[in-house]
Amino acid sequence: MQVNDKAPDFTLVNEEGKSVSLKDYRGKDLVLFFYPKANTPG
Repeated sequence: MQVNDKAPDFTLVNEEGKSVSLKDYRGKDLVLFFYPKANTPG
């Protein structure tokens, strides 16, 4: 990906066990944080 490319749609499970897709937030401001698994409790 390059700067200003649109992110591909993806689906993840949230902390409540519900599937959430990037497309669910279309038209809204959204900040995504990605970090290595080594720095998480999971």
